[in-house]
Amino acid sequence: MKIRTLLCTAAAAGMIMAESGADACTNIIVTKGASADGSCLVSYAADSHWLYGELYFKPEADWSNGSMLKVFDWDSGKYLGEIEQVPHTYKTVGNMNEHQLIIAETTFGGRHGLNDPDAVMDYGSLIYITLQRARTAREAIRIMDELTQKYGYYSEGESFSIADKDECWIMEMVGKGGEKSGGRKGSVWVAVRVPDGYISGHANQSRITRFPLNDPENCLYSHDVISFARERGWFSGEDAEFSFRDAYCPLDFSGMRGCEARVWSAFNILGKGKFAYTDCCGKDVAKNAGEYVDYAMGHNPGNNMPLWIKPAGKVSVKDVADVMRDHYEGTPMDMTQDIGAGGNALPYRWRPMGFEVDGQKYVNERAIATQQTGFWFVGQSRGSLPDVLGGIIWFGTDDAATSYVTPIYTNVTTVPECFRQGNGDLLHYTSESSFWINNRISNACYKMYNLMAPFVRERIDDFENGQLKSIAENDLRALELYRAAEKKAVKKNSKKNPSYDPMTDTGASFSDVKKCLTEYSVNTAQDIFSAWKQLEETLLVKFIDGNVKAQNPDGSFKHTADSEHVPDGLTQPGYTDFWKEAVAHYHGDIVREPAQR
Repeated sequence: MKIRTLLCTAAAAGMIMAESGADACTNIIVTKGASADGSCLVSYAADSHWLYGELYFKPEADWSNGSMLKVFDWDSGKYLGEIEQVPHTYKTVGNMNEHQLIIAETTFGGRHGLNDPDAVMDYGSLIYITLQRARTAREAIRIMDELTQKYGYYSEGESFSIADKDECWIMEMVGKGGEKSGGRKGSVWVAVRVPDGYISGHANQSRITRFPLNDPENCLYSHDVISFARERGWFSGEDAEFSFRDAYCPLDFSGMRGCEARVWSAFNILGKGKFAYTDCCGKDVAKNAGEYVDYAMGHNPGNNMPLWIKPAGKVSVKDVADVMRDHYEGTPMDMTQDIGAGGNALPYRWRPMGFEVDGQKYVNERAIATQQTGFWFVGQSRGSLPDVLGGIIWFGTDDAATSYVTPIYTNVTTVPECFRQGNGDLLHYTSESSFWINNRISNACYKMYNLMAPFVRERIDDFENGQLKSIAENDLRALELYRAAEKKAVKKNSKKNPSYDPMTDTGASFSDVKKCLTEYSVNTAQDIFSAWKQLEETLLVKFIDGNVKAQNPDGSFKHTADSEHVPDGLTQPGYTDFWKEAVAHYHGDIVREPAQR
């Protein structure tokens, strides 16, 4: 379970996150015109010190009239109440459904007191219930609005990434406090469509400022999103000047340095150092990423980043997965380049995120990749393929920088055992869980990161790049089965139902397709899981006690000519030059060798 903390209302400007329960998620959004294969992509890292990595699975189901659904807060497990069930619910695999709809989130918190403690609908339940009921992004937005207006909104402010086969949207939502707390039931929200050919992202800070009021093709919003802010005294200008972010989650140092900096870094990578976009006046703009560094570092709130940019080239699933592994490398915030990185360039800082020395407050960086990730994914919605085989969630667990994502088709009939819900938790270890083996590998790498992480990364790259080729081959096999089932279904239904459309039929007649997808997804996931268990043993042997043992091309360890039990080619790489200079500077009087006479 996750426990969230407000990011936009940090008690002190220098404290990015409080020590208790802080977490922060990151989403990257890629429209089909910006992607390498014409698919819509959404990435998500569910980052929390209280969240276990597992793949949620709900099969499709029919429900009798009058059925009710119990709702439990996703963060705490608290029972919130029940809502009316719909006649039919769609299959969901993680944060995608059988119709290739993707929904992810990041929490921005917002102004204090807007969550409704008596509401039934929390943000996590809102995601997974909507996935069971919606086929498209626009339908999801409508359903999320209806659910919160009818049952209230229990959570803090959220940014949602919502994508289908054709469109990508960012939806930002806050509650209205609840009737018993002197506010109102429901939520206020705005949703904007990311222009095709662009990429966007959000990371725990509200990012939608001004938005078009008369463009329903590209912008949707609740009827009282502006009037509610007026009532609360958070806005007093003309409607056209209204900014959702400024009204409901004002930007501060925390929002820039701990949150917007991650979006800046993703844009910097995928834009290859350029931010190209069209401004509010319709003018094409191209700026160097460096022109927004002062904003990302929290020093210039007036230098707003654009909500989206054009990438420097077409973006692949692998590109997005690698962005999720970023630690600001090569930027002024590079986490490998200060004393906090220790002697082996470790790009992690343990909580709390702020500290104080002689009355001056300081911060540790919060990068996209982080140690407290429960699970992460890249959702891929492929409109070029029928729904039954088009959707793929590339799923992984624990720290993205040292873990892989493996493809899971969203029409599988079961999920791999290593990802199964209930296969361990944060208090109960199991050797058959992907989360635990990835956690063991990541924690192993933390001791000699500059040596061990690249070793692991090579194997991640080999697997993921290989899967991009293997998936294409399996798609062809599945498509052949689909076409055979399609012909059979058309022949069977043409007389009974002249309007029958096989492209929308994902029922029993396509069981061979689903079997093919399930076998591929499960076998691939279990195979790489087994390989990762072996990898942990290799890391232990290869990097024990600060030594590095040499290996042959086949992976076996080199040994001396005299004994196969004695390593040959063993090295002791020691520490980084930065660490040596720091020790010499701060501790040189103690460890300095005397000059030779």
